[in-house]
Amino acid sequence: MFIHHEMIPLLSSFSRWISTPFSLTTAYLLIIPQLPTQKTHFRHCTISAAMHSNSSSSRTAAFEVQQVPGLSEEEMDRIAEETFRRYNMSSSLPLPVRKSKGIAIVWFRNDLRILDNEALFKAWLSSEAVLPVYCVDPRLFSSTTHYFGFPKTGALRGQFLMESLGDLKRNLKNHGLNLLIKKGKPEDILPSVAKAYRAHTVFAQKETCSEELNIERLVTRNLRRVDQPSSEVRSIKSDSITGTKLELIWGGSMYHIDDIPFDCKCLPGVYTQFRKSVEFKTTIRPCVKIPTKLGPLPSVTDWGSVPEIPQLGLQKPKVSKGLRFVGGETAAMSRVHEYFWKKDLLRTYKETRNGMLGPDYSTKFSPWLASGNLSARFINEEVKRYETERQSNNSTYWVLFELMWRDYFRFLSIKHGNSLFHQGGPRKVEVNWSQDHSLFDAWRNGHTGYPLIDANMRELSTTGFMSNRGRQIVCSFLVRDMGIDWRMGAEWFESCLLDYDPCSNYGNWTYGAGVGNDPREDRYFSISKQAQKYDPEGEFATYWLPELRALPKEKRNFPGLSYIKPVVVLKFGSNNKTSSKTTASVTRTINGENKWKRYGNKRTP
Repeated sequence: MFIHHEMIPLLSSFSRWISTPFSLTTAYLLIIPQLPTQKTHFRHCTISAAMHSNSSSSRTAAFEVQQVPGLSEEEMDRIAEETFRRYNMSSSLPLPVRKSKGIAIVWFRNDLRILDNEALFKAWLSSEAVLPVYCVDPRLFSSTTHYFGFPKTGALRGQFLMESLGDLKRNLKNHGLNLLIKKGKPEDILPSVAKAYRAHTVFAQKETCSEELNIERLVTRNLRRVDQPSSEVRSIKSDSITGTKLELIWGGSMYHIDDIPFDCKCLPGVYTQFRKSVEFKTTIRPCVKIPTKLGPLPSVTDWGSVPEIPQLGLQKPKVSKGLRFVGGETAAMSRVHEYFWKKDLLRTYKETRNGMLGPDYSTKFSPWLASGNLSARFINEEVKRYETERQSNNSTYWVLFELMWRDYFRFLSIKHGNSLFHQGGPRKVEVNWSQDHSLFDAWRNGHTGYPLIDANMRELSTTGFMSNRGRQIVCSFLVRDMGIDWRMGAEWFESCLLDYDPCSNYGNWTYGAGVGNDPREDRYFSISKQAQKYDPEGEFATYWLPELRALPKEKRNFPGLSYIKPVVVLKFGSNNKTSSKTTASVTRTINGENKWKRYGNKRTP
């Protein structure tokens, strides 16, 4: 099964052998429904009988577009202001003494936030002035995925990122800074900016996957060649160091890499072992607090502007139905407030998290986590505050449980390196995968003939989002029933997901395909059982496939001749009464021995 989808892209000209695993368990971890807003109208529907025992005919999915978070701009601004105030250094205490002279650059990457941004704080502490920089790398928008050539970044994620940049620029201004936006490769831009402003150090968040690591190496190499004519600046650094230094700060996980009780190369092969060890032996660090004002700024003539979507070579997207996520730290903090405090949905998260329809069945934090608008440590602190002020239960723990999945995938990307992106995965499993493009196109376009699959895939292409449960189901269908190479699915998700990050995305896909970290081989999700449990009256299916709404509720996920003909026969049958052989059968070979275990429906989720 997938463990983390939340979690949150880089360049393709460098071989993306390492990408983010998206754990259906973790990455989608934070997804939660919300009530109608002033701008949109819909009748709230419950998700499933398993989630709401009082479900009835009132479950009607009539909303078209629902904004997440479902708050006005004024309310989001107020929440952000209050949150910054709570997490800023207290004005009653003396500020830390800034230790150095000169200018430090903050290179923003997948950490597009101010709150709990250690790279930003260290840049402020080590300089007289801070210069925040973002590089709009054309490789992120013009290149394609490594094996199958899908667009590296789809229009929906491109729009989310640009909204995040706009919000970051505004919040930096509110803290006495600004954001220098330059179009080009970081390894070209950063040395040029460092030389122009005589910066002694570039601070940035450390990444773990190959494309990002390659860029870090190129930036480091080119910064060393920067001439520093100022003797004053040279005196800041050791005599043995020339040029500008790149200082990488760990900041992408809830548990700090230096605090976990093992080296990443010796990371446990099973999540449960990892979780028990870190819970027992490791303390989560508090959020890094920052001053209210981070100035002064260097003198910059042209700060640049946030690019329009067409300038990135993408077509401006418009979400026509489903969930429309607002990018940026302001929206991220507002979603936490809305889900935890305004709607009090955290108390029932564990019971509702497997839903598929609506904004509030889960936290929906993953897009903001992936882009770094939100830190996992901030979520942890808000959970702890909720437990103190309201209640502590299985639901409050489960949010942290799934954030630990997200951490686990990030640490696994260090342990396994590029094998995370290889066909055999970290376990080097030999599988006779098919790469039938006609079958794959039916899957990605939502034309398989199975309403539960098609509805999820259409949601993905329309909104850039899919529920944790949906991701597990469509993954299982692609690799188990269709026998298609899992990397095709992983790269399509890489292209489409708002919450794409290489560690969670590829970690989840290798897990779901049986080539990653999974103590149970060949996990199979029965479509009939999944539909009966999580969409018993077909509300999710008919929301995305309205042509099925005229059918009786019990027939909507099993429409027979009333819907398009299925492209494959299910491996274990189309319902509980039938069982037949798939037309896209898969033979799994491990060490030359057939290991495909047909364990039947009794062991399916």
